[in-house]
Amino acid sequence: MPSIEEVLGAKSELAATLAAGLSQISNAQTVVFTMYVRVVLPMDGFVFWVRADLVSATQLKNATGLDVAPNATTTVQGSLHYTSDEHQNDDETITVNRVVFTAPRPVEAMNLVNGQVMFLGEFEGIRFAFSRRDAFFKQADLHHYVGDAVYPTMEPQIIDHIETFQSSEIVVSNSLPVWLHLANGLGAPIFPAHLVPRNLRPPYMSVDIAPESLRSFQMAPHVALDGTMTQLVAENVRITMYGMRNNDALDFQRRVNEFSVATDLIGIMNMPVVRDEKRTQVELGVVAMKKSIEFEVSYYQARLRGLALQLITAATPTFSPPQPPVSMRRVPGVTIAGTY
Repeated sequence: MPSIEEVLGAKSELAATLAAGLSQISNAQTVVFTMYVRVVLPMDGFVFWVRADLVSATQLKNATGLDVAPNATTTVQGSLHYTSDEHQNDDETITVNRVVFTAPRPVEAMNLVNGQVMFLGEFEGIRFAFSRRDAFFKQADLHHYVGDAVYPTMEPQIIDHIETFQSSEIVVSNSLPVWLHLANGLGAPIFPAHLVPRNLRPPYMSVDIAPESLRSFQMAPHVALDGTMTQLVAENVRITMYGMRNNDALDFQRRVNEFSVATDLIGIMNMPVVRDEKRTQVELGVVAMKKSIEFEVSYYQARLRGLALQLITAATPTFSPPQPPVSMRRVPGVTIAGTY
């Protein structure tokens, strides 16, 4: 007699037939997925994914809130299909591989993904992750996962060897380190545009620096005898705020002005004002607490680089955990701490 668990977990006749057909068509194919943990450089907010076996079990639990092994890999049975498209852009020529993975049961590894954990699959030299679960039909009980293989330009963000991870050198050349530094002591964290953690609840702010707005006020940079280069530049910065009320937004604007006067690291060239933005959801019939403020700032890139290097001596890459963090150290230059 079957157990209660077997009865409750049994597939319907249709689902069982489809699962058997899937196994036969794929010749019982399996794919191995490897866990990676999200790590953030504190100075410029750049995100990297570090292979989980480079992190201790305690660090991994602290970063993810999950009881998983540091060398966490999982083997999943299913059918994998992929299509390849050639793309020729002005700055790269790449093959984009779109992967579709069909499994007879939910992939538990995908359920662990909480914004701090990612599983990369590998098949015939192609590494891929999934961005969505597609076209689920309960009666069929087949689970379709879709995503692109890792683009060549994104490979440096995947860390498989800790000795290749440069944790003490900033990436960006703009004023982003200044804006992230301004988050210290605020009730709302600041993140770079496009790098806001997944499904983050307000309050928080994002910084968008328009690349095309960067311009120089000098005909040529000044180069000192020691090789240090100084160049007066300007750029446009847009701060987007979620979950912040009027007083909070004005307090932040005052903080920026005071920082400019006290440090002389950035100059405010416009007259910024706080604006209310419209972010709606028709299902709720409400408007989100969204504001924005735009700054036109000037600064010396050498001075900004000096600030970043000065602050980075007291900062380390951080895992951004869903729970209050506990600082721990395992490998040089990598510490699990709070959000940047």
